[in-house]
Amino acid sequence: MRVFVTGATGFIGMATTKELIAAGHQVLGAYRDEAKAAALAATGAEPYAATLEDLEGLKRGAAECDGVIHLAFRHDFSKFAESSELDRRAILALGSALKGSSRPLLVTGGVGLVAPGRVVTEDDPPPANSPRASEAAAAALAAEGVNASVVRLPQVHDPVRQGLISYAIQLYREKGACFYIGDGQNGWSAAHVLDVARLYRLAIEKAEAGVRYHAVAEEGVAMRPIVEAIAERLKLPVKSISPDEAPATFGWLAMFAGIDMRASSAKTQAALGWTPAGPSLLDDLRQLPLDIFLNQ
Repeated sequence: MRVFVTGATGFIGMATTKELIAAGHQVLGAYRDEAKAAALAATGAEPYAATLEDLEGLKRGAAECDGVIHLAFRHDFSKFAESSELDRRAILALGSALKGSSRPLLVTGGVGLVAPGRVVTEDDPPPANSPRASEAAAAALAAEGVNASVVRLPQVHDPVRQGLISYAIQLYREKGACFYIGDGQNGWSAAHVLDVARLYRLAIEKAEAGVRYHAVAEEGVAMRPIVEAIAERLKLPVKSISPDEAPATFGWLAMFAGIDMRASSAKTQAALGWTPAGPSLLDDLRQLPLDIFLNQ
């Protein structure tokens, strides 16, 4: 297949691009930073200049390909609603180029805010008031006959990046201590980036409409050991704070820091024959080179 990948130069996008090419597919990779185009070309992909704001460019890219993996997202969580609206418009633009065909569109969402406090499964719909609009946009396209499905992400990691945890690391460095809320037993699901890339490849190959996939390897890693692993590397103290202290301590991260974001991928693994094999989140945190760790 020829696959249009948005966000192809990003953390997950680059891994997914390499996975697709290794499996014999062609990739048209969207990028926004000209400095990264050469690295994208070096993977064997065809670089394609298009930002999330460039709706016509996104439509053209999708129209040229046999399927679309949408990974681009503006990761400014201080303006989450604005970023989500930008994402919604981009998804609708991509889908409009696929109408009247069976060509698949994989849209990216998250497991974190679907049903905080319990283990989320693929059967759980997104909450009606979800701040991220990706799943609602995919559903709207599906109602119009587009072959749209959703990949929900946990904290995706390698020894350099760890999703929301990378933002927490920067905050801990600035504050001189590593914090968790209450007893720190709320869990965050996780998966290694190479496992996630393989899931995207398997899902685009299967091209099944209306499905939710969970790219989850670890159902829930408790926050306290996550924070303790970070503190050990940073040589900083560990502190428990109350929920009331969270907003002042974590800023925008407070909406995630104290909640339980566990998720299962049992149905995904069965549907795709996907078996995660990468290192655990804690293993990656513990082996992170200190010079990289201190400059995230």
